[in-house]
Amino acid sequence: MHIAWLGKKSPFCGNVTYSREVTNALLDLGHQVSFLHFAQEEEINPENWPDFQEVSLPFLYKSQVYTIPTLKSSKILSDSLKELKPDVVHASLTLSALDFLLPEMCQELNIPLVATFHTPFDGKRRNITSGTQLLTYQIYAPFLANYNQTIVFSEVQRELLGRLNVPPDRVAVIPNGVDAEKYSPGASKIKYEFGAKRLFVYQGRIAAEKNVESLLRAWKKCDLGEDCKLLIVGDGPLAANLKPFYGEEYNIIWLGAVADEQRRIDILRGADVFILPSLVEGLSISLLEGMACGVACVATDAGADGEVMENGAGIVMSTNRVSAQLRTLLPILRDHPDLTAVLGKNARQRVLERYTLKRNISQLEALYTQVLQPQKMVRFG
Repeated sequence: MHIAWLGKKSPFCGNVTYSREVTNALLDLGHQVSFLHFAQEEEINPENWPDFQEVSLPFLYKSQVYTIPTLKSSKILSDSLKELKPDVVHASLTLSALDFLLPEMCQELNIPLVATFHTPFDGKRRNITSGTQLLTYQIYAPFLANYNQTIVFSEVQRELLGRLNVPPDRVAVIPNGVDAEKYSPGASKIKYEFGAKRLFVYQGRIAAEKNVESLLRAWKKCDLGEDCKLLIVGDGPLAANLKPFYGEEYNIIWLGAVADEQRRIDILRGADVFILPSLVEGLSISLLEGMACGVACVATDAGADGEVMENGAGIVMSTNRVSAQLRTLLPILRDHPDLTAVLGKNARQRVLERYTLKRNISQLEALYTQVLQPQKMVRFG
């Protein structure tokens, strides 16, 4: 099967990880993949990406959240699809204007179109930020109704799109998956490197919706001692504002974005606790990676994250008063290594049961087969 994949390779974010892992897995299974993405020439085939046919789409601006394409980009995309003649187009939606043009473009070319809708959400709509996310859902819904299938990560997310008139039979729930052989418990020298007896980790964007400052305030207030370190892995618009107030004097170490995957795995393997204080989420790949590495995980019930950790696979917080909850939890997690060991074991088991990349790809292949059936009737019937 030939899949034309429209996604992101930079800047680093969950969407980038999703595109890399899924396209690598599809290639390993013998599928042909063409990758179309917003890029400058120097971004073609960076490290850790397979060597496959690529199409560079011009852009005016690109960030972790959204992309502004040039006026030429839609013609380049359309011409490329005509030349490539893929069996299916899969758009890992990049929050750009091209997302809205794709349905008509693919209909004209008689190519089935699948989307993965990453936009985070808070199913209970308990905060102002989730109102902004809901607006994104309202804007996208009329266009998603014209995709052959839209992939989301939980039933709550499917119900939200249903309330916005996206036909339920056009929405597929396929949770994110992680390579549980690569992301697995193992030896690590990270604690020794940073002089820590207990190591806590946040990994993700440093942005308002991730609510990192609530974690930082709680950490500073608790004063867990010099033997406890908090690693902040990632970058984003709020990093420069937060670093001056939450630095090494509080045993907080800012690593910035870590591009090397093995380094990120080593950090997770050496961590005792992974913390994700988000106000809104989809289904965090970083959370699944931490769980797969056998780390005790603490996260809010935003998006599908709470569902992932239910029934003892982690500690689930409300998105309300996150800092207050963490002030209670952090000393307990410091003082009870037996608790974190059990939580880490349960987390790993949950990933093996429900959230492996192999399971994700099997469901994705079945979805491709489903959307191709009517197309085969048109082309060969």
